Amino acid sequence: MTGQIAARVGLALTGALGGAAIWAVLEAADRAWLADFPTLALFVFVATGFGAVMALAGPIGLTSAVPRGLGLGLVVGALTWLMALRFETVDQVLFAAIPVLAIFALATLPLPFLIAGVRSRWTDYPVLFLEAWSIVLRVAAAGAFTGLVWLVIFLSDELLQIVGIGIIGNVLAQEGLALALGGAIFGLGMAVIHDLAELLSPYVVLRVFRLFLPVVLAVMAVFLVALPFRGLDGLAGGLSPATLLLTMVGGGIALVSIAIDQADADATKSPLLLRCTQGLALILPVVAGLALWAVWLRVADRGWSPERLFVVLVAGTGLVYGLVYAVSVLLGREWMERIRQGNIRIALAVLVLAAMWLTPVLNAERISAASQLARLETVGVAALDPAALRSWGKPGAAALAELEARAKEPGQEALAAALAGETVDQADARPALAAELAALMPVQPATATGMREVILGAAEEYLLQDWLQVCRVKLENGQPGCLMVVADLLPLRPGEEAMLFLQRGTDYIEVSGLYLDDSGMLVWRSATRPDGSYLTPEAASRLLRQYQTAPPPLTGAELNQLGTGEEALLFLP
Repeated sequence: MTGQIAARVGLALTGALGGAAIWAVLEAADRAWLADFPTLALFVFVATGFGAVMALAGPIGLTSAVPRGLGLGLVVGALTWLMALRFETVDQVLFAAIPVLAIFALATLPLPFLIAGVRSRWTDYPVLFLEAWSIVLRVAAAGAFTGLVWLVIFLSDELLQIVGIGIIGNVLAQEGLALALGGAIFGLGMAVIHDLAELLSPYVVLRVFRLFLPVVLAVMAVFLVALPFRGLDGLAGGLSPATLLLTMVGGGIALVSIAIDQADADATKSPLLLRCTQGLALILPVVAGLALWAVWLRVADRGWSPERLFVVLVAGTGLVYGLVYAVSVLLGREWMERIRQGNIRIALAVLVLAAMWLTPVLNAERISAASQLARLETVGVAALDPAALRSWGKPGAAALAELEARAKEPGQEALAAALAGETVDQADARPALAAELAALMPVQPATATGMREVILGAAEEYLLQDWLQVCRVKLENGQPGCLMVVADLLPLRPGEEAMLFLQRGTDYIEVSGLYLDDSGMLVWRSATRPDGSYLTPEAASRLLRQYQTAPPPLTGAELNQLGTGEEALLFLP
């Protein structure tokens, strides 16, 4: 047996053993042979360990890969068990999702360092760069190969079923055999793809990616140039703007690293791409800083949650990348090498952060629960989200226990109602929300505060909370991003009605008509022009700012109808 064949057989058997081990862990879980958390830790150990062995075996050989891969699996499995201790059930761990991302980071980021440590030294950037992208390519290709083989097996089984031969289906019905076979196929694919490394080099893909540099740089530059003219209000919309900005930052970081490659000799030689790389490196800290500021606005408004803490850490990491890249370019000569060394250090810092997330040092659930308890003191019961606390494991449960004890005290009826129903009862929450909103929402004419309070008092809680979120955002003129205009807009109905302006983004203002029906329920209607068309964003923005200064005149609509009552007919021009 040649060395190549032996390597393929060895990796296929390793994959089969890994698949069988995963089946054994799942079987132990189904039969309750192990408690939930040990089962989770064991599953992470097996998946990480065998996955790492198959990723490492091609570059450094199976003999060197086994102790390193299983050692990595042992560390990640132990940290997983430590992290799970802050939760009540495994479902809470999986529902949280972010701990799973930390586990994935710990299981994958060390792989290039382990390869470099065997082949030269663990900080050898050319090896780290090449192997990092090669692992991605090998896993993707082996995954595609595994899927194709399973498709052939499935079609073969279906074909044999026609003539009454079900041997393939009977074999695959055994879950253990199916998982072992899948692991063997994947391991064989990894070995074959490594043997074809010269034909499947990541350099082809990376060279194509370089072509995106001018496009991404242009988009970011246009965004930064237009931002001062459109205002920063759109960044206050929550996690979505921050996530979008961070996605662009992540793409920029990857493109800069691809352009400078593993060494100066391999970096792009195109003057255009070289200048685009430097330009992208210089504006990355600005975009990353805006992302960090956007998520920080949400933290200041809503307090900490595990998700917000995670995004803050990601944004902070993106800002560090950007600053390292920008400073490296500004310092002049050898800027590429400074970026490469910065990549190594930041990658190690990310590994440390991921490990800390799984330890009590960075217990996101404890930090978030403490933050929400503090907000309860300053904002009130309306800020309480018992459902979120229940998903934050033991720290959330401890916070709920403290709140339940406090709810038994005199004068804490609203808190007790909130804990009982997971949301504050409308009879308790709506007056407080309406009062807070009335203090923020301007009204025209200024004397129409009574009608404003009537409409707010009839609004559902979710509407009040939504309007509050908009009104808390200040426009460039210092006014809230909302306005209620009161007038007798429906002459056939008693009393007055209102038009509500809500600036939901830099280029979107929602305009709605509000009135009370015969039962006192609040009715919502979209506002349009007399011809039935909707206001353009520019027109809505102009009217909002105009009406904030002075109330508009009330004029009759230029329409007549045929007949009367509900059977009347009319058309819009």
